[in-house]
Amino acid sequence: MNLDQIGLWAGVVFTLMIFSYLLGDNFLYRLAVYIFAGVAAGFVFIVALQNAILPWLRLTILAPNLGIGERAFGVTPIILGALLLLKISPRFGRLGNLALAFIIGVGTAVAVVGAVSGTLIPLADATADTITEDTLSSVIVLIGVIATLVYFMYVARRIPGQLATTGRRGLLVQVISVVGKGFIVVTLSALYAGALLSSLTIFSERVAALIARITGG
Repeated sequence: MNLDQIGLWAGVVFTLMIFSYLLGDNFLYRLAVYIFAGVAAGFVFIVALQNAILPWLRLTILAPNLGIGERAFGVTPIILGALLLLKISPRFGRLGNLALAFIIGVGTAVAVVGAVSGTLIPLADATADTITEDTLSSVIVLIGVIATLVYFMYVARRIPGQLATTGRRGLLVQVISVVGKGFIVVTLSALYAGALLSSLTIFSERVAALIARITGG
């Protein structure tokens, strides 16, 4: 039995172990999940070590003929990682908040810039282009975008005699929010249906390939 056949039968066994969850939570399902989680964690660690950590060390700390500034820049991620490891300690856990705040701040800035430059601006340009091509489609897209944005708007009027955190939206905002909720439901339903169809297609191809390998066809 060669490695391809071992991998094939291992895939069959693990697939059946995962599908055993249909009969209820059981030991085989949890064992398969634990193995997948362990293998995924090990794979991510190896990839990060080979493709990120070691090249970073060679280009910064271990590189010859570098100044103090470049080496200090290379040490910064190591210091942040060490501070994050202090989160497991109840006594020094607060020091890890510094690294966490830095990571969240940088991640938020990158996400905002990416959302604006990569999503909002192209969406606005595409919407403006469709307005000149198809009036009905452009109106539907425009209504959907505005109604969806209004649905996620957290502005309300304060109710007299209630707590400061209690509020009520206006009638117009409520109507637009309902329309936006409808667009969200339709979008998520279409995405879910597409995911199911893709999963069934992959599963059927996997079963057909397995049957062909077993029968030698």
